[in-house]
Amino acid sequence: MTARPSGPVTEAFEAQRDRLRALAYRVLGSHADAEDVVQEAWVRLARQDEAAIGNLAGWLTTVVGRISLDVLRSRQARPETAYGHEFADLVVTPADEPAPDEQVALADSVGFALLVVLDSLTPGERLAFVLHDMFAVPFHEIGHILGKSADAAKMIASRARRKVRGADRPAGTGREHQEVVQAFRAAAVGGDFEALLRVLHPDVRLTVDTPGGVVVTLGATEVAAGARRFAGEVARQRAVLVNGVPGHMSWRADGTPLSVIAFAVDGGRITGIHIVVDPAKLAAIHLD
Repeated sequence: MTARPSGPVTEAFEAQRDRLRALAYRVLGSHADAEDVVQEAWVRLARQDEAAIGNLAGWLTTVVGRISLDVLRSRQARPETAYGHEFADLVVTPADEPAPDEQVALADSVGFALLVVLDSLTPGERLAFVLHDMFAVPFHEIGHILGKSADAAKMIASRARRKVRGADRPAGTGREHQEVVQAFRAAAVGGDFEALLRVLHPDVRLTVDTPGGVVVTLGATEVAAGARRFAGEVARQRAVLVNGVPGHMSWRADGTPLSVIAFAVDGGRITGIHIVVDPAKLAAIHLD
């Protein structure tokens, strides 16, 4: 049987747990995945000769980074699992009420818009950007995780940073964002196909979180057509904040929840839409 880490090592691991969880969450965008990664790091620590670990914090960072990288690469290899993690942790509040501090912090740190941008990066770019720009991990350590030199890791992080900055992410609750969302709602309800095309980015990505998994649609024409069909099922809507991002929740005529929708907006156009229609997730949402 594999021996468990001794008392001092266990205490040292627990002292690092919150940092490791935060690191994995910012790389992966999912609390559930982050918890799994940290737990796997604990299992690997149990198999490791404690005497061979000179710097436990650095060793754990490397292990969590490598496991997270494997998860990112797995998502890339299986596109159907690469989407939908943006709202694995769904927080929905009325748009006309102040969001609690922890929700604002969530939106600021890893909001929907940022996750959409991060999803456009390669696994290596995403990991390097998060480790260096958010956690100040040195490039030689990042290179060790990626299997590259420190200079190569620096170039990868720099390339990722340019992509993130180039996306020019707007504030999640900005007036422009809200106006674009309202224009989308009006066009969808009115069945105005041309108006939908005007508000959607040509390369908009729609993800629908269903009980059977995530369905992805790409392109303004396809998304606009689907929006017109979907709007016909809506009997009532309410503006909400979804993880701090403007969106809306809708209900059927019988009062059962139909969907929660959140939007990523860039340059006055919608670049990403996430719709949750999974009844289990919708049933857990309670709005006053």
